[in-house]
Amino acid sequence: MLKILQSGLHTSIQDIGRFGYRNIGVPTSGTMDAISANFANALLNNNKNDAVLEITMYGPKLAFTVPTVITITGAEMSAKLNNISIANYKKYSIKNGDILSFGELTKGLRCYLAVKGGFKTAKVLKSRSFYNGITLKDTLKKQDTILYNSYVGNENSSNSAIKNTTLFFETNVLEVYKGPDFNLFTLEEQQKIYSNKYTISNLINRMGYRIKETVIKHHKSILTSPVLPGTVQLTPSGQLIILMKDAQTTGGYPRIFQLTEKSIAILAQKKEGDIFSFLLV
Repeated sequence: MLKILQSGLHTSIQDIGRFGYRNIGVPTSGTMDAISANFANALLNNNKNDAVLEITMYGPKLAFTVPTVITITGAEMSAKLNNISIANYKKYSIKNGDILSFGELTKGLRCYLAVKGGFKTAKVLKSRSFYNGITLKDTLKKQDTILYNSYVGNENSSNSAIKNTTLFFETNVLEVYKGPDFNLFTLEEQQKIYSNKYTISNLINRMGYRIKETVIKHHKSILTSPVLPGTVQLTPSGQLIILMKDAQTTGGYPRIFQLTEKSIAILAQKKEGDIFSFLLV
C-alpha cells in the first residue's frame, strides 16, 4: 500500500486513458505526457496501460508499506528516497517503511511514478484515470492510500537505467497538422498564425493551455464540432487555446491545428512563461 503523507500540488492516478465514450461527452483523460509514462512502465516491464502517479510542479511525500520496485520519469523534481537523492529513469527496490519525497522542480512540469505491476485503483469505464465527475476524486489527498501488488526484487543497478542524455521535451517546437478549420483564414492570416512565437500563460491545467499572445481577432464561427486532445482553437479575441487530456469533447471555436501525439507530451512539460513555435508537418 502507498500512503499519501503530503499531497503535492496536483497528484493523480492516470493510465493511457478512457476510450470509447467521447460520443457521450466523456473526456479521454490519461497521462498528459504519455511518452514519459510509457518509459516508466517499460522500465518495470509493466503493461502499457498500468496506472502511474502523475505529479505536477511540486510533488507529494509518500510512504510505502509493501515491497515493490519503482521508477520516476519525465520532469526532474529532486526526488529523494529516505532522504537520499535518486535519479530519474532508474529502478529502485522499495521495502516496507521507505519514504519517497520530492523537492525543487528543475526540468519540465510533470513526472511519473510507476510501481511494479501498476497501481490498483478502481476502474471506471475501463480506465483508472482520475477525472472529476467520473471517478470519486480528481487528485490524491493527504492520508489517502493506494493499493499495489507486493514484489521483491534487487533492482538497484546501473544496468537498469535508460540512457537519457537529452530530454525529448526540452525542444520548443510543437509539430502540428492543419486543423479542419484552418482554411477559414486567408493565406496572410495563416502565415501569421504559424510563424509567430507563443508564450504560455498562467491558465494551464489538464483541460488545456491558454496562450498569452493575441494573434488574429475574428468573427468566424463554426457549428459545435468534435475536438480532441491536442486541438488548437482560435478564439474570437485572437487567443489560442490548446486542448489537453481532460478537455471537453466538442467546441465552437475554429480548429486551426492538431498537435501530434509527441507534441502533446512536449507541451505537457511546459509551464507559464515558456515560449514555443509551431511546425507544420
